[in-house]
Amino acid sequence: MWVEAQNAVTNAYLSGVERRGAIHARLTALTDYERVGLPEKAGTRYLYTRNTGLQNQSVLYVANEVCDSVSDTLDGDGRVLLDPNTLSPDGTVALSGTAVSANGEYLAYALAESGSDWNTWRIRDVSTGADLPDEIKWSKFGGAAWAKDGSGFYYSRYDEPAPGEELSGTNYYQKLFFHQIGTAQTADTLVYERPDHKDWGFYAQVSDDGAFLLITATQGTDEKNRLFYKRLGVPGAEVLPLFPDLDASYDFVGNDGDTFYIRTNNAAPMYRLVAVDLANLAPAAWREIVPESESDTLRNVSLFGDTFIVAYLRDARTVLQTFDITGTALGEIALPGIGSAGGFGGKRNDTETFYAFTGFTTPSVSYRYDLTTGQSSVFRSPSVAFDPADYETRQVFYPSPDGTRVPMFVTHKKGIALDGSNPTYLYGYGGFNISLTPFFSVNALTWMEMGGVYAVANLRGGGEYGESWHEAGMKTRKQNVFDDFIAAGEYLVREGYTSPAKLAIAGGSNGGLLVGACMNQRPDLFAAALPAVGVMDMIRFPKFTIGWAWQADYGSPDNADEFAALFAYSPLHNLKKGTSYPATLVLTSDHDDRVVPAHSYKYAARLQEVQAGDAPVLIRIETKAGHGAGKPITKQIDQTADMYAFLVRVLEM
Repeated sequence: MWVEAQNAVTNAYLSGVERRGAIHARLTALTDYERVGLPEKAGTRYLYTRNTGLQNQSVLYVANEVCDSVSDTLDGDGRVLLDPNTLSPDGTVALSGTAVSANGEYLAYALAESGSDWNTWRIRDVSTGADLPDEIKWSKFGGAAWAKDGSGFYYSRYDEPAPGEELSGTNYYQKLFFHQIGTAQTADTLVYERPDHKDWGFYAQVSDDGAFLLITATQGTDEKNRLFYKRLGVPGAEVLPLFPDLDASYDFVGNDGDTFYIRTNNAAPMYRLVAVDLANLAPAAWREIVPESESDTLRNVSLFGDTFIVAYLRDARTVLQTFDITGTALGEIALPGIGSAGGFGGKRNDTETFYAFTGFTTPSVSYRYDLTTGQSSVFRSPSVAFDPADYETRQVFYPSPDGTRVPMFVTHKKGIALDGSNPTYLYGYGGFNISLTPFFSVNALTWMEMGGVYAVANLRGGGEYGESWHEAGMKTRKQNVFDDFIAAGEYLVREGYTSPAKLAIAGGSNGGLLVGACMNQRPDLFAAALPAVGVMDMIRFPKFTIGWAWQADYGSPDNADEFAALFAYSPLHNLKKGTSYPATLVLTSDHDDRVVPAHSYKYAARLQEVQAGDAPVLIRIETKAGHGAGKPITKQIDQTADMYAFLVRVLEM
């Protein structure tokens, strides 16, 4: 009843905004463009996703490398392999994971319902499009890794939750299994578990040569991890430690026999690439391939033949470099501007790979990269109904109170007046080593068409400048993140972009926490706040679903020092009667089993109780949706239209 009553109040308020329909129509029109995902090659087949524009879920296609019909090739239309839109009338069943066998014969795919993190895995015959009877349930926070021979795949799962606790019960004791094609899940082989460590999670990889199983063992959301390995095809082989201590991050890139290539921040906060021989695992014996950079964060490495493709972050934008197997620099892969590039998936023996480039005014363009010539060519370029030349992006740097230099991207129509009159949407995250890099968004474009400024701040707690930047916003240092965000708002006001009466702040998940904490600490600086699916109760957050895992970043309420820091900024616990808070629209979903909606429910109810001014406090609760992944296009457009309608009214746009 409370949910229905709150939604009724919110809908009544938003229905009074005359421009709501026009905003919804424009969002719909701009979203209606073809989007094609990066192809993944397996055997002689390519798999990729495609959305014609307004399909609730993207469709999975398959194309052949060589065939009689051009339409079945990658340059043609391909063939529909799996259409999630046929699985539910409202688009709330989403394709949440895929893994194709090495020869391209079988596809393991995961489905999630109503935005839940729970996945159910099925197997589809790629040639016929028919499903096998296999079904894998209660998988979460892990993909699928096929054996080289295609006989089955490795996956992670939890025990079946108690009835009624599917969306709220804590997730402990993850286990790694192997599923043999054509057998029941009850017959799956337990590969690895650690009953002595209930908070360990497992992610499996199989090396390209099929000789090794790599098991990444995580502990909560800590950037550090352990790494184990098992020789495959060797009867009785045990799981052995490669890096058994939680002292750094270790990512397996590839191998030459018993020599493993590892991306790590061990003794290198900005990360480096090393070669490790299984015969001598001592750090002193490691061979450094690509050393740590003084200024650029080494974010990703791909290995093709004897060439490493290395993606760096330089002031939160992508730079691509290539190196040979010994670490000799081969040159840079040129990008068309300041933005973000990602992809470069594939197998060691591939002769091509694909990557995408995007920026705040550049819709994501896909490129095919020829690994033999080192040349890029456009694979797919979308057509969006706007002129990028009408907009500009600036990267600015501003000081936080302790003197730290913080970067921020500011995008808007060209020629705006810096007279403090521009409605401004300030977005941030600041946590879990996640970097906010330039990206194209129809939502941001619509906001700028409405005359708004769109700003993205690269706060401490993220990964923009390596592990030191991340650690500066963790645990008892979390206040640095809020200081950085508040300083971003002050900069935008000081430089004339906006004024407190026209400044809105927004963020989701950890970013929802950010918004809640900052509007508590500086209610005078912001006119509007949009905290989405936020972690708002910093004392009880470990008690639900995967919340315990976030203690790696936030700290533990059971630790006295960390409790004091958590309580000092907890959005729920720092709301004070008699304070005039910004106009607030809290956003959450009834099936969010990552940040359970009780966080937002309690925060909204308390804020409504203590609000002293006339600014509205509303909550919008989406039904049949979760934390965000897999949300149908229609629901995404509806939510954004409501957010902007709210801002039109409270910012008097």
